Amino acid sequence: MGARLHGKVALVTGASQGIGRAVARLFVAEGASVILNDLAASAQSEALLAELGEDSALFAAADVADEAAVQDMAARGAARFGTIDVLVNNAGMNVFAEPLAMTAAQWQRCFAVDLEGALHCSRAVLPGMLAGGGGSIVNIASVHGHRIVPDAFPYPVAKHALIGLTKALGIQYAARNVRVNSISPGLILSERVVEWLAGLPPEEVARQVELLPCKRIGTPEEVAYTALFLASDEARFINATDILIDGGRSQLYHE
Repeated sequence: MGARLHGKVALVTGASQGIGRAVARLFVAEGASVILNDLAASAQSEALLAELGEDSALFAAADVADEAAVQDMAARGAARFGTIDVLVNNAGMNVFAEPLAMTAAQWQRCFAVDLEGALHCSRAVLPGMLAGGGGSIVNIASVHGHRIVPDAFPYPVAKHALIGLTKALGIQYAARNVRVNSISPGLILSERVVEWLAGLPPEEVARQVELLPCKRIGTPEEVAYTALFLASDEARFINATDILIDGGRSQLYHE
């Protein structure tokens, strides 16, 4: 396709499916070497590695909630390809509950993955970025970090915090040429969303589509192109910013 990331090394977490897979594919197509991360190896991760080729990709299993495992993963990737220039913190999990019904374990795991995981990965790559003269971190947040849906607790709390983390890290290292931005996808046709839609009555699926001003659901590739832009030197003056990718839904007033 092109060379917008020629010579760059990227770490993409949660890379085996959905948005992460779309990002990994696009980054390799644009010249990057990519470290593919997921919680564990799977048929999906093996297929993606075979598709991208071992000259351009390396799979490294790690739970992003485990900082030691993350440090080891980053070290393995850097040993293989060189200093990591780009990090896409895509690994995440949905925890949707009523606050009083939520368990302590649900709260802790949601924050361990959706917030602390992004911090762990950032801490793993930042020393190399700072020593190498710069880099780009892209956090995959959510429209839930901007708008609240009842009975979706504590996921939106974690995503609001992730956007705050984005801004704080972006300002902290701006003078050293490390940019930190986030993307907040809305309804996107990832595997989880496809599975959710398949369990709904046809009229409810139609209603979900009708709620979107553009009258269609977004694709993982549309999020991936924004991640590519933020990772590239084309976005070199964009920092500590969140970009909504939701077809305009969060701006629409509903009766």
